[in-house]
Amino acid sequence: MENMIWNKNKECMSREELRDLQGKRLHKLVDLVYHNTPFYRAKMQEMDLLPDDIRTIDDIVKLPFTTKADLRDNYPVGLLATPMSEIVRIHASSGTTGNPTIVGYTYRDLEIWKEVIARALTAYGVTRGDIVSVGYGYGLFTGGLGAHYGVEHLGATVLPTSTGNTEKHIRLLRDLGVTGIACTPSYALYLAEALHKQGFSADDLKLRIGAFGAEPWTENMRREIEERLGIQAYNIYGLSEIMGPGVAHECECKNGSHILEDHYYPEIISPETLQPLPFGQTGELVFTTLTKEGMPLLRYRTKDLTSLIEGICDCGRTNVRMTRIVGRSDDMLIIRGINVFPSQVESVILDMPEFEPQYLLVVDRINNLDTLQVQVEVRRDFFSDELSAMLALKKRLADRLKSVLTVGADVKLMEPNSIQRSEGKSKRVIDKRNIE
Repeated sequence: MENMIWNKNKECMSREELRDLQGKRLHKLVDLVYHNTPFYRAKMQEMDLLPDDIRTIDDIVKLPFTTKADLRDNYPVGLLATPMSEIVRIHASSGTTGNPTIVGYTYRDLEIWKEVIARALTAYGVTRGDIVSVGYGYGLFTGGLGAHYGVEHLGATVLPTSTGNTEKHIRLLRDLGVTGIACTPSYALYLAEALHKQGFSADDLKLRIGAFGAEPWTENMRREIEERLGIQAYNIYGLSEIMGPGVAHECECKNGSHILEDHYYPEIISPETLQPLPFGQTGELVFTTLTKEGMPLLRYRTKDLTSLIEGICDCGRTNVRMTRIVGRSDDMLIIRGINVFPSQVESVILDMPEFEPQYLLVVDRINNLDTLQVQVEVRRDFFSDELSAMLALKKRLADRLKSVLTVGADVKLMEPNSIQRSEGKSKRVIDKRNIE
């Protein structure tokens, strides 16, 4: 198993050594944001906190939380801790009402990102001799580029397939003898189906390892992927605000995802009281970036609900593990790895005079791919029996939604008063995927 550990010094260090390292890095981080990020300085001054008050990792509970709203309020670059001249890359995730979440990376941040992805891939058994297809989206989304540079850093061969063009993807998997794949779990199943439709099976491929993330998935889904593609399927966890993929990863034991604690300090808190919860108890996952320079974050509330497992894993790693995400403490939907908020849809609908503020989002999984249908009522004045006028309106809304959500939606125009009203809280979302 030792050859499946990329950085034994860090991944297998004693808990005492790790806590000492975390404390030193936390002190350095707090000093950095206090002097370079006005947002955090103001927060700490409100709390009568100085950098010297944070000496050990236990002192982390004294620090303020950071939320997604803080990132949006400081759009575009108000949370950077380094000058823009030091930022070599920017990623962005979608926002609820237009403001995306901007994340800036220094050169050193990118080097660390490569390192943590290499750790994850090594834990799955990827070696320099492998060819890995990266089927995550490239561009502003962190998944594609994050995995891409991690594969290169490891010394394996990367195939930047990105999303779509499944027919060509399958051909390249076969012709090149690709051995690893990184994509969303739903795309992996879609790939398996497409393979079958073309008259091939897993035996026609050399795939052996899959790294899957960017959306929730179950153990049942893992079994199905493994059977259909003839691979070992592993979870990879990350979020753009903290770094991207590589914040946590499974190992060959598949007993929780190891958190890279020398770079990202995890806490579990009660979403209601905001108090820390002990190991084994489910609550909201909170991260502090211990080594990030470009946009470090203190106690960032992820809204992901999970629990932490302590103790040395059978693989030899000593860092804590997180269990599968059981849900979110807010209403965000994850569709094909993209964050979608009902409020985003609402803002588009409300901007168009042709529609009533009555809509319903129906999320489903068809042929193993997430689908989003937006049902919306057309105002009586604009409702027409003329098919071309309705098709043009449908297309206009679909195009606007695509530009805001970055994921395609099937628009269904409804007659006035046809969507069920509620006197209480409106039911805006029907999720048929049954993610448990």
